[in-house]
Amino acid sequence: MARAKSKRTTSKQDAIALLKADHRQVEDWFEQFEKTRSDERKSRLAAQICKALEVHATLEEEIFYPAFLEATEEEDLHHEAQIEHNGAKQLIAEIEGSGPEDDYYDARVKVLSEMIEHHVNEEEKRDGMFAKARQSEMDLDALGEQLAARKAELEGGASPDEDSDASAGQRRPGGRERSGAVQRMAPRGR
Repeated sequence: MARAKSKRTTSKQDAIALLKADHRQVEDWFEQFEKTRSDERKSRLAAQICKALEVHATLEEEIFYPAFLEATEEEDLHHEAQIEHNGAKQLIAEIEGSGPEDDYYDARVKVLSEMIEHHVNEEEKRDGMFAKARQSEMDLDALGEQLAARKAELEGGASPDEDSDASAGQRRPGGRERSGAVQRMAPRGR
């Protein structure tokens, strides 16, 4: 068994395979959330989902989407994906700011699940972003390496000083300051 794990961690994924693996993981956690009745488990799963989506959105916004836009000039697909991210981030913040005791908690997670399902379908469909990326001149292997490295960095967490230095001055809509990984997800250059 250790051999399989070692093989898996050393194998490289192209950018699309890595992003699709993230999609499958979050889909699984949403299914588990839907089935559980335990508030403690719901809270843990929602936290996992939100963190994974924050990391995933950061990877797409910082690395994949800019490379996609440059290679394909598909502004409509890029812009729609970015707007979908913005809506998901707002709902993630609401979920992170509440808990299972909130009457709307399950509904928020359900709506987030539906939003993510739509977003994933848009990226993965036959003429979606991933198909167009594969048809382009994008170096998906090199992008996969960049995504994997950035993902490891985000999941490993930077020191609090690095987080505050990297994101100084960024605020959420309404003037609230962003924290940690969420700041790095802020839309750029729109």
